[in-house]
Amino acid sequence: MTDSTGSTGSTDVADAPAPSRHPLALLRDPATIRVRCAAVLRSVEDNNSANFRLNRDALGAVADRVAALTLRRFPDLRIPYHSRWRHFEAGGIDRKAELDSLLQGRDRAERARVHFDLTVVSVLLDAGAGPRWHYTESKVLDPLAMPAQHHGSDDLLALLDRAARPKAAAEAEADDAPAPTVAAAAAADDPAAAEPAALAPPTFGADRPTYTRSEGLGVASFRAFMAGAFSSHRDDALRCDAAALQAVDAAALRGIFQATPSNPMVGLEGRAGLISRLGEALHAEAARDGLPARPGLLYDRITDHGRRSEVSAAEVLGELLRVFAPIWKGGSLVQGLPAGDVWPHRWAGDATGSGEHNPTTAGWVPFHKLSQWLCYSLLEPLQWAGVTVTGLDALTGLPEYRNGGLLLDGGVIVPRNPRDLERTWKAGDEFIVEWRALTVALLDELAALVRQRLGRTAEQLPLACVLEGGTWAAGREIAKELRSDGAPPVKIDSDGTIF
Repeated sequence: MTDSTGSTGSTDVADAPAPSRHPLALLRDPATIRVRCAAVLRSVEDNNSANFRLNRDALGAVADRVAALTLRRFPDLRIPYHSRWRHFEAGGIDRKAELDSLLQGRDRAERARVHFDLTVVSVLLDAGAGPRWHYTESKVLDPLAMPAQHHGSDDLLALLDRAARPKAAAEAEADDAPAPTVAAAAAADDPAAAEPAALAPPTFGADRPTYTRSEGLGVASFRAFMAGAFSSHRDDALRCDAAALQAVDAAALRGIFQATPSNPMVGLEGRAGLISRLGEALHAEAARDGLPARPGLLYDRITDHGRRSEVSAAEVLGELLRVFAPIWKGGSLVQGLPAGDVWPHRWAGDATGSGEHNPTTAGWVPFHKLSQWLCYSLLEPLQWAGVTVTGLDALTGLPEYRNGGLLLDGGVIVPRNPRDLERTWKAGDEFIVEWRALTVALLDELAALVRQRLGRTAEQLPLACVLEGGTWAAGREIAKELRSDGAPPVKIDSDGTIF
């Protein structure tokens, strides 16, 4: 495997395309994220904020906690990246090996496209699910989750019949019975249509593991991918394509995530819209040069069809933000353009990562949490394809529930009014924007302290590994210590698309 943090590699990185001068290009630069978040941090340090004050004396204790937890989790300090692929390992199960065994015979580039397909869709489905939701792992998927191309005429009739039943009866059946296979749904009316026993997909039995939160979302999306829920090609389940993604709706996601009235999941409609718009964006992007309309086209774009063996993390993020810009309907509009996870704050200023001042983007703080999470999650698929990724620490810490919750629960970020933690906020509220900006800035400081405690340099322990080692796990740990349900300290009205 190539070293993602090494400074050596092929010389073709010099042939990388020049940065785009898109109107929002400066807000897509991770260096601008740091500059704008630092501006907010300075204003809070100067006691200008009515929302928060800082208690830097608590930062050392938080670093102690993160370092100790990192050593417990990774005694040899061989820490993987903070990545969606960690959630695919939930329960100690090597699900990647299961996938790769089915990819034998495909060349390296196609395997990379499949890994990209899975990663992109799974990450975009990874917003908060809510504290009451859970997923019981099974290789049997509700037929409502499958694209129409996978159903025969009898299957479709059975599904229409099911949809026509009284709602209460259908919900009771969904709560009490295991999800049938497509063939089993058709066989309810026509026993002759039953699937041959030899072809029936296996299940994990009565003791199937159950997962919640991010692990549950990861495992559920992995199982859906393996079953072909995102492929319009009935003979090729292991892919995502625009046709199948555009057809995803809330009913399909209820089937994928086993969501019912007694197992509620937050933001189903928002997630469905996001995935459907992803299909539309991929269809438009593929039309540029005839590539297949699937997330895997990003592999070809980033590596110039496999000809580049070295890319920078900032380049990868920039390509993600460019291609997926049209899908972010839940974020902000800047200069009339969809900017995604970018929000106004009075102290953001107009400085940029390039050192210039840009009045047209003044007052906006970019975060791009979900896109950066996706970028982190694509590092390993690129490495598996033989591509070195440089400049990992150009990316920032992720300003979300667990990292930001760690700093709140650890007493570093202190609300001036404790009752502010009792109310529910919107993603664009100043309180939330400020908290997230402080989180980004303080995670850099925290990472330096953790490295000191572990005796590692930034090259040996990049931010992607500090997060995994880690701040994210420590945020979850302290939340469980302070609240019986392990919920984060901040409540946000989420539509399932931002964070």
